[in-house]
Amino acid sequence: MTLLQLSFMSKHLIQQISRTALNALYQELCAYPKPGLVSPIDSGSHNDMDASTLLRSLFSLRSYFKKIALAGMLNHEFGELQRFGLEAESRMLKATRNINTHRGSIFTLGLLAAAVGNLTSIGQPLGGQIISRFVRERWGNDILFSIPHKPCSHGTIVASQYGVAGARQEAAAGFPHVFNLALPTLQECLLKGIDFHAAIIQCFFSVLAVLPDNNLLYRGGEQGLVYAQAAAQSFLDEGGVYQKNWQDYACTIHHEFIARHLSPGGSADILAASLFVHRIQQTLKQLCEGLPKGDPA
Repeated sequence: MTLLQLSFMSKHLIQQISRTALNALYQELCAYPKPGLVSPIDSGSHNDMDASTLLRSLFSLRSYFKKIALAGMLNHEFGELQRFGLEAESRMLKATRNINTHRGSIFTLGLLAAAVGNLTSIGQPLGGQIISRFVRERWGNDILFSIPHKPCSHGTIVASQYGVAGARQEAAAGFPHVFNLALPTLQECLLKGIDFHAAIIQCFFSVLAVLPDNNLLYRGGEQGLVYAQAAAQSFLDEGGVYQKNWQDYACTIHHEFIARHLSPGGSADILAASLFVHRIQQTLKQLCEGLPKGDPA
């Protein structure tokens, strides 16, 4: 089945899922300060990319999220999702001149977009842990036992060297850092009246404080990870974005990360995933309730 053969409702769902995924990546890029990471303000700890590089990467992913949302609607196996992901990665690298900007999010957001496509096509609500459980039960084993496309990637090297879980384990478990930590933190901030930008930063620091981020391990070893987590926890212990002049404190940590060449890319992927789920739960709630179960999409 192609997009031309889908019902109007299903086409609209696919468009919504794709736009929401791209918007989540854009919001993650624009958030500042995220210690060590690229934003429109500066390039963080990266000397090979800036905000314009990530924007080119985002532009290259427009068709990917539509394709993988459709694949989810059609209940495709993990191997098909993986094929779309590899094609998207190839387009990304071409757009960025072989700089890895969004490989992690292609994997993470791709799975979440496919899960949302499947659930909405059968009229399932997206609240609570439903998305998490679907990813875990539908593709968990395939994720764990599939052959990595890049067996010598930074993530696989670090996971082997330090014995820590990586993106594959996080996905196979249904993204616990998204649904049990980041998303509740974001939503709590918003309920307490914190503005959206500040809520994003609080969400990011909450993840940074506990995630065994493979990017940090690759760049800074165990000492780098311990330092980064302690810095994030200190920010939270002092009140996080609820404290006065929190931006100054966060900027200080940001510049310390730059000095140490630390970049928590794994935490950024979890943040983008959380932003995606938060927005998709809001924007598709009414559509999901109105979509008849058994819709042929």
